[in-house]
Amino acid sequence: MPDWASQKELILDATVFLKFMHSLLGVYAWEWFISLPFDWEVLTGKKAFRWPLIFYFLNRYLLLAAMAGIAVALDSTTEIDCQAVYTFNQFAGNAAVGLASINLSLRTLAIWSQNKWIKLFLIVVILGHWSLILQGVLLKANWDPQLNACNITGTNNTVLAATFTYSMCFDLVVFLLNAYKLGSKRKSGSRLMKMIFKDGLIFFFIAFLANLIATVFMIMNLNSIMNVIFNVPAAIASTIVATRAVRHLTNFTSKGPEMYAPSGSTSASNFRSASGGPRGITASGRGGAQPGVHVQMETFVLQDSTHADPEYGPDLSLKRQSYDAENKAPTI
Repeated sequence: MPDWASQKELILDATVFLKFMHSLLGVYAWEWFISLPFDWEVLTGKKAFRWPLIFYFLNRYLLLAAMAGIAVALDSTTEIDCQAVYTFNQFAGNAAVGLASINLSLRTLAIWSQNKWIKLFLIVVILGHWSLILQGVLLKANWDPQLNACNITGTNNTVLAATFTYSMCFDLVVFLLNAYKLGSKRKSGSRLMKMIFKDGLIFFFIAFLANLIATVFMIMNLNSIMNVIFNVPAAIASTIVATRAVRHLTNFTSKGPEMYAPSGSTSASNFRSASGGPRGITASGRGGAQPGVHVQMETFVLQDSTHADPEYGPDLSLKRQSYDAENKAPTI
């Protein structure tokens, strides 16, 4: 096993850190670039802007600023104020982790239909998370003439480990809340529920795993560089999955309502999504009622209302509606 505190190992780790950060910058720059059309559509009004998208944009662009700051710190050929640069990088990176958790929490609130107890619980957890994020300067850095670059010389490992452990536990709790709620809704067969179930659980698991790896290396406390080397991958992974979750659901709900048959309906057992047509409409008469076509279905009503989902706008609750028409299929 190497001597992690030796000068030779620190120089080697600093070189690895430099190359690793450049690779991660490329990964995040590509993710930012391919998702830029969504940002442009929101900014130009083609997509409706709702207040929770503030967290989406802050998440994306604070992390982009942090990655640019890391590149400046590592690539400068003349001496700079390394402490100031790394203080900014630390705040922007940790804030990105916190904002990613907020974005995933807003998705959880939508799934739980604004349950007041879930909302209160998540607000308390978010406030606790940010009390750790805003602890102050946790990294010390100076200019290293030998490396001709900024070098991390010390970290407040206790607070950093607590922050990422909190993030990891936060993501686990949110993951379990979503797994429980989505597990009960998935049997509905809705494309919306399937999309949320598939994306949601995968995204929450990735965020949890990324924070777990960063936490393990901080607890191991090998040296000042290895303590923080996986913080940036954790921030990038959390940000990518959280912002993709926002985009996927926003793009889905902009396509219009989805309709599908209730599990106990015989008259519309084959009536499915809005993209398909009626496949099993049957004529029926009830006592003295006027004969005609009776179709019963359950509908995801996607509409703006005071009770709509605060993050994405549509109300995701199920509403049963009956349609009657004389000798013709209902117009939807």
